[in-house]
Amino acid sequence: MFNRLFVPWIVLPIMALLYGLFVIGRYGDSAALVTPGREFAAPEFANRLYSEEGYDGQFTYNIARYGWQAAPLIDLPAYRMQRILLPALARPFAAWPDVLPLALFAINVIALGAGTWALEQMLMTRRVSRWSVIGIVASLGMLAAARLNTTEPLAYALVIGGLLLCHREQWAKAAGLFALAALAKETTLIIPAAVGLYQLFRGQWRQGIAGGLVALAPFLAWQIILYTQFGVWGAGSGGAKATSFEIIPFMGVIRILTEGGPKVFLVLMIFIGPFVLLPVLWALWRVWQDRRLAATALTWWLLMTTAALMLFVPFSTYREPLGILRFIVGLQIAVVLYAAERRQRRALTYSTLWALTTVIVVWGDVANQGMQAAGR
Repeated sequence: MFNRLFVPWIVLPIMALLYGLFVIGRYGDSAALVTPGREFAAPEFANRLYSEEGYDGQFTYNIARYGWQAAPLIDLPAYRMQRILLPALARPFAAWPDVLPLALFAINVIALGAGTWALEQMLMTRRVSRWSVIGIVASLGMLAAARLNTTEPLAYALVIGGLLLCHREQWAKAAGLFALAALAKETTLIIPAAVGLYQLFRGQWRQGIAGGLVALAPFLAWQIILYTQFGVWGAGSGGAKATSFEIIPFMGVIRILTEGGPKVFLVLMIFIGPFVLLPVLWALWRVWQDRRLAATALTWWLLMTTAALMLFVPFSTYREPLGILRFIVGLQIAVVLYAAERRQRRALTYSTLWALTTVIVVWGDVANQGMQAAGR
């Protein structure tokens, strides 16, 4: 009985749930789960602030609570509102401000469990330990993101579900899940792009084009609605103070040195080096070494597209540890699935180190730093 329950898709969501309960107990308030800051805090949290600027979960909360009227409480309304799925799912709880953060958190925890289960299925069919999921699901971009009430757990659970359906050659259903994922977080579109390239390369033009249209159409329709409402497109490279995508490969990393200086560069390399740059370089090397697999392996296309994207990620994303570690979830999924399929045991072992990134957020809660209650 114990062995049946001691599996990642049960254990890891329970860990996330216990972490969320710890946060509520630590700060004595469910509002801590959305980290409201002074500038963009909802009116009901005006005297329940947890940092000066807050964090992205506050925008998810504000959208779920106030809908279109949340615009004054968001740094870039069109950009934040393009990630509409999570706040829309929590919208039925909007009338209860103390319950709404719990609803957002619960949705992400459920998504975490569902995504973990789907990922386990793909790993076990490749005869790889189901616990190889830990580097992805326990990472900052998934488990800690659930605590921060950002959109990654829901978005990438849908992505993983779509990939499981691709693995079973249920392409139309997969495209539907990819469409939902794009409405949760726009960066997930790199995954259906990889699937489409794989199909086109194999001469499956009808499936590739149809799947791409299904995955992209709801996102484009929502962008038009956002443009009508705000006069700008939602799609962009980031929130306030964001820089554009780079043209020169790894220029986003180089600019940390040229604009931040050697000390800032060395500090950020503690996070970026082992958890981002090394996996990207490994992925690019494997893509080149195994380029003949392009005709037969979807995992090759996943690895190629997600690693190539990392070459041009904006400076503003690379310079923020939480931002870049939330950005790389697609790459993490691609690395683990590729390594499992190609029996790259060392890469699978190394991937578990991504779980250490969650410590960054946990430490902030344990030390009660950067999220001090103010104005109580």
